[in-house]
Amino acid sequence: MWEPERGDTCLGVALSGGPDSLALTLLAQAAFPGRVEAATVDHGLRRGSAEEAREAARICATLGVPHAILTVEVAPGNLQAEARTARYDALGTHFAQQGVLAFATAHHADDQAETLLMRLNRGSGLSGLAGVRPTSALAPRGTSAELAVIRPLLDWRRRELADIVAASGFAAAQDPSNEDEGFDRVRMRKAIAELPWLDPLAIAASARHLAEAEEVIEERIDSVMDTLVWQDGACLFQWGHPRIIEIGVVERILRRLGASDVRRSDIARMVGRLRAKENASLGGILARRVMYQADAATQWDAMRFEPEPPRKSR
Repeated sequence: MWEPERGDTCLGVALSGGPDSLALTLLAQAAFPGRVEAATVDHGLRRGSAEEAREAARICATLGVPHAILTVEVAPGNLQAEARTARYDALGTHFAQQGVLAFATAHHADDQAETLLMRLNRGSGLSGLAGVRPTSALAPRGTSAELAVIRPLLDWRRRELADIVAASGFAAAQDPSNEDEGFDRVRMRKAIAELPWLDPLAIAASARHLAEAEEVIEERIDSVMDTLVWQDGACLFQWGHPRIIEIGVVERILRRLGASDVRRSDIARMVGRLRAKENASLGGILARRVMYQADAATQWDAMRFEPEPPRKSR
């Protein structure tokens, strides 16, 4: 976490040029004058993005905020996900090179409400429903640095940030993709706007409560991990915990044994099969129920995980 009381540190700001991040930049500079640095990522995905980045640079020059434009290439695949990955890697690498070890993004209460409702609609688990965290760690690819990403506006509404920009006299960029109903978030934003009785601040508070619950569960998973038995390349896990704990433990076991890109829903199915005394395999890991002889007088009913044996060629 950034320590504002340390006068020798600067706070980075991710400035897209849009109203939310422009308001964040204005607030940060007002709170910590001379201790803010901003960066704008140009993904090159639409016409006019380069000019918007240059306008962000001009605004920062007026404010006396050091600014950099970071140009990235977005990998093929899910456009929004790949753009996010490229953006955070570029921001993290740039700020680390500048000696800035924390930067802020402009996620706010309306963003949090949209995220929670979208994930509820997809049947997400606790981790997804916890939404955007107030702080997180970022290790940009290709660097050894670890930065703190902070989100100080999660208790602010979108309209409050727009008011700050309007009062400043600066013109914020308007991203046309924010009106494209091909994106889930845009459809959810418009649906929320049509339901004035929904309170984004209350929904954001629920996400915060869920994040706190997830922390407690992660601590319980940590303690269960300390009881595992590792033997001859296999892992033995004494089952009988709440299902959400077992899924979390099995997820970590699979990762430690070398499984990758396994979905949590598949892990849940694996746990269900094991509870029913059926064998299961996932990500190259075989799992089955066994009786483990802990000592001369003690046996446990355990789940045993080990790499699948090589398949015999014909």
